[in-house]
Amino acid sequence: MKTVLLDGAPCVPSKILCIGRNYVAHIEELGNEIPREMVVFGKPNSAIGDTLQAQLGGEPLHYEGEIALLIEQGRPAAVGFGLDLTKRALQSTLKASGLPWERAKAFDGAALFSPFSRLKNGCADLSLLLEVNGEIRQQGGVSMMMYPPELILQELATFTTLADGDIVMTGTPAGVGAVHAGDRFDGKIFCADELVAEASWIAR
Repeated sequence: MKTVLLDGAPCVPSKILCIGRNYVAHIEELGNEIPREMVVFGKPNSAIGDTLQAQLGGEPLHYEGEIALLIEQGRPAAVGFGLDLTKRALQSTLKASGLPWERAKAFDGAALFSPFSRLKNGCADLSLLLEVNGEIRQQGGVSMMMYPPELILQELATFTTLADGDIVMTGTPAGVGAVHAGDRFDGKIFCADELVAEASWIAR
């Protein structure tokens, strides 16, 4: 089983639950409609990776930076920066056919995470920053979400059980794009003005 780091120690998520279309600007940049209900999809433990790939099977991958919450006893216990990697062309084809997204979202290596840090002051003041080659590509936070963490957990509880160590990826703000080999990605999570989690990757 794949692991993430929580306070420097390995932790095994049984699953990753992802919230789609949680930032209006991101919905608009992809030309999607604002959903009537929360969009939820999953990634298995095997999707956790540590290498940022620019393409897979000849198809370019797109990045989506996210605030990732690690769950204990049904509540957010820690936060990290997450990269949700997507086969965008395949996803568009599947969506157009009314088919599930898993082939475009749940492949091996489709989820990268920084080390997770324990939450001290809840989730309300969390925000993310993603720089690619030193340029800001994505910024956003809980204050911009259609569904903040409390509502996300309430909705998830209506149909699934979150085990200790599971990860909830809370959606991505505007600024997504293609990964190019050699790009440097620097992802950071802040609580108010305090840096609480970060990671860097060089795309291959």
